[in-house]
Amino acid sequence: MSVQSAAADVDIDLRQLFASLARNFLRILVVSLIVTGVAFALAWLATPHYKAETRLLIETRESVFTRPDGTNDNDKPILDEEGVTSQVEVISSTDILKQVAQKLSLSKLAEFDETQNMSALSRLLVIAGLKSDPSEIPPEERVLKKMREKLNVYRVEKSRVIVIEFSSENPRLAADIPNAIAETYISVQGDAKLESNSAATDWLAPEIADLSQRVKDAEAKVADYRSQSDLLMGGNNSVLATQQLSELSSELSKVRANRAAAEATADSVRKALQNGGSLDSVPEVLSSDLIQRLRERQVELRANIADLSTTLLDNHPRIRALRSQLADLDGQIRNEAEKLMKGLMTQAQTAQARENQLVADVNTLKAASAHAGEQQVELDALQREATAQRQLLESYLTRFREASSRKDRNYLPVDARVFSRAVVPSEPYFPKILPIVGAAFVASLLLMAVATLLRELFSGRAMRPATGARFEPIDEVAMPAAARQEPAVADEFYDRATEEARTPMIAEPDIAARPQPVAGPPAEPESIDEPAPVAESEPEPVAVARPPRSVLGEIDVENAAEKLIASGASRAIFVSPEGDEAAASAILVAREVSDAGLRVLLLDLTASGAASRPMLDSGLFPGITNLLASQAQFSDVIHADLYSDCHVIPVGTADPVRAMRAADRLPIIMQSLTTAYDLVVVECGPADAQGISRLGGDATEVFLSMLEPDDEVTQAAVKLIESGYPDLTLVTPVGHQPPGTPVPGRRSAA
Repeated sequence: MSVQSAAADVDIDLRQLFASLARNFLRILVVSLIVTGVAFALAWLATPHYKAETRLLIETRESVFTRPDGTNDNDKPILDEEGVTSQVEVISSTDILKQVAQKLSLSKLAEFDETQNMSALSRLLVIAGLKSDPSEIPPEERVLKKMREKLNVYRVEKSRVIVIEFSSENPRLAADIPNAIAETYISVQGDAKLESNSAATDWLAPEIADLSQRVKDAEAKVADYRSQSDLLMGGNNSVLATQQLSELSSELSKVRANRAAAEATADSVRKALQNGGSLDSVPEVLSSDLIQRLRERQVELRANIADLSTTLLDNHPRIRALRSQLADLDGQIRNEAEKLMKGLMTQAQTAQARENQLVADVNTLKAASAHAGEQQVELDALQREATAQRQLLESYLTRFREASSRKDRNYLPVDARVFSRAVVPSEPYFPKILPIVGAAFVASLLLMAVATLLRELFSGRAMRPATGARFEPIDEVAMPAAARQEPAVADEFYDRATEEARTPMIAEPDIAARPQPVAGPPAEPESIDEPAPVAESEPEPVAVARPPRSVLGEIDVENAAEKLIASGASRAIFVSPEGDEAAASAILVAREVSDAGLRVLLLDLTASGAASRPMLDSGLFPGITNLLASQAQFSDVIHADLYSDCHVIPVGTADPVRAMRAADRLPIIMQSLTTAYDLVVVECGPADAQGISRLGGDATEVFLSMLEPDDEVTQAAVKLIESGYPDLTLVTPVGHQPPGTPVPGRRSAA
């Protein structure tokens, strides 16, 4: 026999634990007062230290009126975060600190040189070799080491302000040193600019002299080459041959246009004369004054003939005379048109001759212009060289004059200024007697209280037996599940199984048979030390000869959890034909698998929330109906079990009718949940095979939860097996603690 505890052995007695503080209050107070007195004495005897600070602003001090011409943004000082941080390093550099130390003669002060006025204890430590001899370090390095210990230079965040902070035993020195460091920094920056300016003038002077000579040589080469190549310049800064070629080309275009116009006009007059057509359509004929007068006379004769025709016959001498004159006018008009045509042809021939002459001249100038272009290329190269040398010389001369004027006038603005100088502090920053004494008192009080509590806790005086702790005798061999049931429930199972054994039942080949129950429940122990013996009134052969209590072959919660773990199932579907009370099987199995270390989620698909309410102690949480109705997300509907590490999705608070319209999304939701969890337990309530068809998938186990092996359970099992679930497993929660209460060893609600 072994003894196991059903609850924790001992609890902490908080009243006894904190009562120890009252019992040891005097000792705690005395120790705290002693520590406070020691802290007060140390703070009172400590050498006071004073602190002062100087603030620098890094900014461009160059005025727009004095800024050199031609400068751009690249020439301005860098005032970004890296640039200001670099100035912090410059301020705390060794060169600046050396200058300040020499200026203020810090090496003569005992505060910065510990070799002066060394205490007897320090000398003994040096002699014993426990401390390095400070005299072996050069005096300058000793002063710099002390200055760096007391100096703090930093940049104010998100600004271009640099703070120089210094602490010293002398308040006057605490203000003088940061001011001296700031002044020295500005002086060093000015000297650096002066040095850079002097170096620029020293470099520019010989360069300007050399450039002046090179400019002269380049311009002389341009002039010599121009005279040798006979490249005469015309208007618009172009070669004369090129300019003449352009003019002749323009004149040639005009001559060709005139010739073409004359030929076209002569051709149109010729066609009109040959075809006997009207000459009024030719503009040149209409513009002739003689032809116009003849046309007017012709119109007048025709008008007279028309007037006389009304009173005279056609053979009348007067009418015949007028018609004879009209015929003579037509001949004169044609003769004038022929003369005009000959004139146009002559004009076209003249234009052709002029065109031929111009073409010959253009060809001649083309050759000359091509030769001049080749020479112009070389001339342009020489001119570019001379121009570049001249521009460089002019820029050097401008910068040299500016640098010389700044050097002569001593105008070299530094890109920093002191906007807050350190003042002599009136109060020391260390030691602050009141805060030190108060902190020492509070800290010692807390430490003594914690030490007293730990002492009381480790001594065991603050421990008491746990509430409800009891010990039960348990056999070394594991008892069957049916033997752990209540006596009344076990007898009822036995009677019902005896009655149903006479009727044929459907055998389930793949369901593990439940272990045989022991005849009668175990005897209740009377005490921890002396367990009561097992009742011997019932003979052992009777227990062996009794038939099994249920022919349905149900298994308990532990075996169901072991089966899920061993099979590696990702989904476990529970059907409860007996209603909400049978839903306890799904809760107990989910908690059992979760305690084994797997990630488990229970999905409650019952109408009343029978599976989720015992796990959450409430039915007002959003759940699967809210998810189906698109009123919540996964993170909103997944909750933690109050009594285990299992997670649960309750029924929810949305309208069930609206949620069931989106029932087609259940397979997608199940796939997502099986991806995130090792096992998804679904409590479906009194559902049939068609109702659970959407929830199945790979590695799915179907369980039938039962409280009593009645006809209703048997019929539900038969229907599920016939509907395609031959591997149906029956599981019962009878004999286990109700799921609404915490189990020892598991997490409880906060």
